[in-house]
Amino acid sequence: MQLHPQVAEVLEALAAAGFAELSAVGLTELRAAAQNQYVPEGPSVRVRGLSIPGPAQPLALRVYEPPQAPGLNSGLVFFGAGGFAVGELAGHEALCRQLASTAGYVVVSVETRLAPDHKFPAAIDDAYLATCWIHENADELGIDHRRLAIGGESTGATIATAVCRLAKERRNPALSFQLLLYPVTDLRPDALAHVASSAAPAVLTPAVLSRIGELYLRSDADRADPRCSPLAARNLIGLPPALIVTAEHDVLREQIEAYAEALRAAHVPVTVSQYPGVTHGFVHMFGLVDRGREALVECSAALRTASGEALPD
Repeated sequence: MQLHPQVAEVLEALAAAGFAELSAVGLTELRAAAQNQYVPEGPSVRVRGLSIPGPAQPLALRVYEPPQAPGLNSGLVFFGAGGFAVGELAGHEALCRQLASTAGYVVVSVETRLAPDHKFPAAIDDAYLATCWIHENADELGIDHRRLAIGGESTGATIATAVCRLAKERRNPALSFQLLLYPVTDLRPDALAHVASSAAPAVLTPAVLSRIGELYLRSDADRADPRCSPLAARNLIGLPPALIVTAEHDVLREQIEAYAEALRAAHVPVTVSQYPGVTHGFVHMFGLVDRGREALVECSAALRTASGEALPD
């Protein structure tokens, strides 16, 4: 299917603003742009910031509380996009507001340390610690610890997959569901060479993926670590159910689908929902792209279903 006109319009606007090829834009400029909201703020929910101790420095959290239902709610730990190098805590506010309001979840977004100053595995260490802290302090956050899900967008979804595996291996914390919006699942050379052959119109281009690796990874050996390349994981058995959202015109589509197949082979319940005519990042564009709004509706429905399947104490 051809690129949806709404997505084409967004890409044209990005090009006009000097963001046609994100790999050529300086980090300072990208980080400044990431603080801006390009869509309406969304529903009225209570938003508050927190700072918690991290492995090397305090970590910033932002808590979005749904307006309904007093008492303990389901919770979602969320990691934003940004290629491990661009902080998206503010930029994801509209999306987190929507999920909190429509799914009835307390959403806690986490900002990890950023590359290149803090290379792999700093972001993973921060994310796992923050998820453990949220689980341990669930009551104070208004969250039922038995109904704590995890998710993210793009490289944030990659971080979420790593935390899920660590939580399973270390038997802490218990996570009930994965919400993965077009995760980067393979940064190994062969995978990137395959991506480079794609002619898909893209926000996430082969050049951007190459830059992500240069900024985030310490050496090529890190590419084979399943915390960077989830498709390299040898054991996915026992992970929580997942909804994986993909885009037709995403250069990562095939590797994301391969990761979903790996989850199925490990007997993990997984739903893959591919949206036609859109690119990587389309859910983030939900205020401008109808299919982004449709995907948010599906995500909220999946979260509500998962909240009815609380883990045992």
